[in-house]
Amino acid sequence: MAEPTRAPSSSRTGDIWRQFRYHRGALAGAVILMLVILAVFLGPLLWGLDPNRLDPLNRDLGPSWAHPLGTDQLGRDTLARVMAGGRISLAVGFVAMALALTLGTLVGVLAGFVRWLDGPLMRLTDLFLSLPLLPLLLVMVMLFRDALSARFGPEAGIFLLIVVAIGVTSWMPTARILRGEVLALKERDFILAARAGGTRGWPMIRRHVLPNVLSPILVSATLGIATAIITESALSFLSLGFPPDFATWGRLLRDGTVYLETFPERALAPGIAISLTLLAVNYIGDGLRDALDPRQNPQ
Repeated sequence: MAEPTRAPSSSRTGDIWRQFRYHRGALAGAVILMLVILAVFLGPLLWGLDPNRLDPLNRDLGPSWAHPLGTDQLGRDTLARVMAGGRISLAVGFVAMALALTLGTLVGVLAGFVRWLDGPLMRLTDLFLSLPLLPLLLVMVMLFRDALSARFGPEAGIFLLIVVAIGVTSWMPTARILRGEVLALKERDFILAARAGGTRGWPMIRRHVLPNVLSPILVSATLGIATAIITESALSFLSLGFPPDFATWGRLLRDGTVYLETFPERALAPGIAISLTLLAVNYIGDGLRDALDPRQNPQ
């Protein structure tokens, strides 16, 4: 007698992808973010103009076939500068997010899992939350910009400073969320069973805690990218970020506001790039939250 065929069991990854795919906003956000990343990193291979090349004879040009977004007051191609600025802004967003997520996960998991660390770590979190973010960032930039620029060079030094400044001032929401998740998770039956079986310390966190708080970690990651990009853009808009000759979306937006009436594309291009990226990241975060919610994926 032939054995009855079994329906293939769906994997956890397949369930997450299926749920994410049904979220139209998240899928559209993923496509938009991928297009933005491809445009800023692979676009220069197709559009080979140097973003820092000065051409005084062709300054202040409007959009044309030779310069689709025109040129600035020094004759530099605006499209090339928007792509170059996107590389810096996205790099700041992803690296600063990784730093903030690492700090927030470490503090949140330890505060929720190790009882005697809960009080000190949460008071530290409250202290950082009480600090005014923008003035603190301004003070950090003013204090360390020259020293880091002299040691690592103007671009690498400012990049390191901005990434660290954003990362160490934006980990607190992740820590608070994960602490609550871990506190609730400690009372679950499988955690109690693992503890009864002798699992302690780091093996418990690695095998049982971190996989079950993956959803808030990923959502915090998407929000962290958006926060880092908008913070870097604000610093550059205030002329406290990268030097003027290094294009970032915030710096291009600031420079473009001066010519908003005569050459609006100079401000619209980086502004639209920032808005699309932030919108895409936020929709991806919504989709990941729904896809990773176990209530949305009944087994």
